[in-house]
Amino acid sequence: MPDPGRRALLSGRVKPGPAPIRPPWTDEARIAIACDGCAACRDACPEAIIRIGDGGYPVVDFLAGNGACTFCGDCARACPADVFGHIGLPAWSLAVSVDDGKCLPAKGIHCETCRDSCDMQAIRFPPRLGGPPVPIVSSADCSGCGACLSHCPTGALSAAYSRETMSP
Repeated sequence: MPDPGRRALLSGRVKPGPAPIRPPWTDEARIAIACDGCAACRDACPEAIIRIGDGGYPVVDFLAGNGACTFCGDCARACPADVFGHIGLPAWSLAVSVDDGKCLPAKGIHCETCRDSCDMQAIRFPPRLGGPPVPIVSSADCSGCGACLSHCPTGALSAAYSRETMSP
């Protein structure tokens, strides 16, 4: 697997970006050891959010396809290698964060699109004085499905691994 730090340096980026989000029930170690880049997981994803990224390995792109993972397990069932763990376990440990510089409510414009798209009700908008409520994401309630990311009109939300995803 290519070294992301070296790849960033050679491509002109001084600081490497966040780790790519891998399909559910996988992690970097499983991908590096077992993935052959066949793209079966991508082809099987009914939401069309899996694409093949750098190095030929699958990544989740919440801005593609239907924009959210339904945790259906089709990607795991389609994979001929031992890349995916048990689909009964938590899929991953993603933390969603809000960029106040892009968030409309933080700029005084009323918007609750992320909350409306969150089936888990992990995004709350507590009242605040002096402006519209701003989103607060409950990591305990968030499944990491990505629906909020794909619906945000300004791209103010992002997801990254909050801790090393448990290897299933």
